[in-house]
Parts: sequence; C-alpha cells; structure tokens
Amino acid sequence: MRVLLLPAFVLTLAGSAAAQGAVSGVGLGYNIAKNNLIRAAEQMPEGDYGFQATKDVRTFGQLVGHVANANFMICATASGEANPNSADIEKTMTAKADLVNALKDSFTFCDKAYQIADAKALEEVTLFGSLKTNRIGALAFNAAHDMEHYGNIVTYMRLKGMVPPSSQPRN
Repeated sequence: MRVLLLPAFVLTLAGSAAAQGAVSGVGLGYNIAKNNLIRAAEQMPEGDYGFQATKDVRTFGQLVGHVANANFMICATASGEANPNSADIEKTMTAKADLVNALKDSFTFCDKAYQIADAKALEEVTLFGSLKTNRIGALAFNAAHDMEHYGNIVTYMRLKGMVPPSSQPRN
C-alpha cells in the first residue's frame, strides 16, 4: 500500500508544481505586455488617439479601449470574479486620460487573476460562451491577446515616427 501512495503523492506534487509553473510562465509574458501597453498608451500624444493606420482598422484609442475591455472580461473568467467593467470602453471613451486610466484599471484587475492558487489553476472555465479551457488557458489567452494588440500599437507608433517602449533603451 505504501508503495502505491508514494507515486500518487509525487504525481500530485508534480501536477501542482506544473500548474504553478505555468501560471508563473504566463505571468512573465503578461507583465511584459502590460508594461509595454501602459507605456505606449502614455507615450502616444492625445491628438493621435484618433489615428488609424488604415480606414478599416481601429483607432489607436479604440485599440487601448479594446485591450482594457478584453482584460476585464478574460481575467474575470480566469479568476471567477464578476467583471467590474460595465462600460464598452472601446466605444464610449475617446480621451487619452480616460483610456489610460481604464487600461491601468484593467491590468490592476488582471494582476489578481495571475495570482491564482495552484488548486484552481487547472479548473475548467468557458471563454466567449463556448470555448472550454482551464484558468491557466484563459490567462495564456489574455497574455497572447495583449501581445497581439501591442504589436498593432507598435505599427501605429512607428507610422507616427515614434519608438515603441519595447524598442527603447533599457535602464
């Protein structure tokens, strides 16, 4: 009996460590994206928040609002908490200060989700009404989504002759 319990105990510990390692790994990408997105939103001049790379894409401000909306929604799903955002930030906010504050608030909300406990990390959740994943999967999706739109923002900044945060010298 003792021989069977030891492998089960080791597998339980390994699963727990893997879950925490995955959250930690996803958190690394999330923190890089968070830093770059906030810095980019602060760096872009107010007058360029209405800039569109082409007429068929979001404005810079709408991109910032979209990221904030998505952060709130995805991190609410991952954490199991109610989404505190009831506004459609992308469609209702245009002022730089409002959008930067909404973006920062969304990241503050997400920061808590990325502190998920080992025991909850592998629990199943549903994103977008039908996409089954676990809490780590939702957080990984959030980090990837943030990076995807940071890439869009880099293009907007380059078109405006600006150096995006990820290309600026590090201290």
